[in-house]
Amino acid sequence: MTPYDSTFQSAYFIKSAEKLSQCPLDQGVEVAFAGRSNAGKSTALNTLTNQKKLARTSKTPGRTQLINCFGLNLDDRRLIDLPGYGFAKVPIEMKKVWQAHMQDYLMNRRSLAGVVLVMDIRHPLKEFDEMMLDWAKANGMKVHVLLTKSDKLKRGPAKSTMLSIQRELKQQNIDGTVQTFSALNGDGVDDLRIKLAEWLVLDNQDEIPVSPNA
Repeated sequence: MTPYDSTFQSAYFIKSAEKLSQCPLDQGVEVAFAGRSNAGKSTALNTLTNQKKLARTSKTPGRTQLINCFGLNLDDRRLIDLPGYGFAKVPIEMKKVWQAHMQDYLMNRRSLAGVVLVMDIRHPLKEFDEMMLDWAKANGMKVHVLLTKSDKLKRGPAKSTMLSIQRELKQQNIDGTVQTFSALNGDGVDDLRIKLAEWLVLDNQDEIPVSPNA
């Protein structure tokens, strides 16, 4: 358990947005979850918040097609579920539209404190993951790599994968951290809550930045 459990369990749906201009006011602090469509992103959000249906999950990868915004029981703290990438069975032109809107959000959202980059621990650092890391490096954005489905590997291989990605981030000079995570057995849930509490400034609410355009 952590001191932040109740805060994350208070998460509630605010709205879904097709593009940046439809998102909540750009003030306070928010953290975005990004990842390939089969990496377990929505399941990770549900586990983080201890809610089975907060983020929509599906047996068909790619169902998260909008920017889904969730609030917490503290003013101007948000969790953002970005569109899944890679497996959605939709036309190429629609994928391009999603990608453009997601890039607009990542490049221009002032309240964005960091990105949780969700990867299946068995299939890390795919093309989308590399693209996100390149973007983070170029924009000085903090990244926390969440290696989901850690229960699918034995402890040794899981740790080896985590250390390999840590080395990759260091070599690329990316401001990032890495952890293992399992929605099945609870591995890493506390670590994730502590990291997000740091980014969301949950310990000192007077320090949250406010956008001059708010």
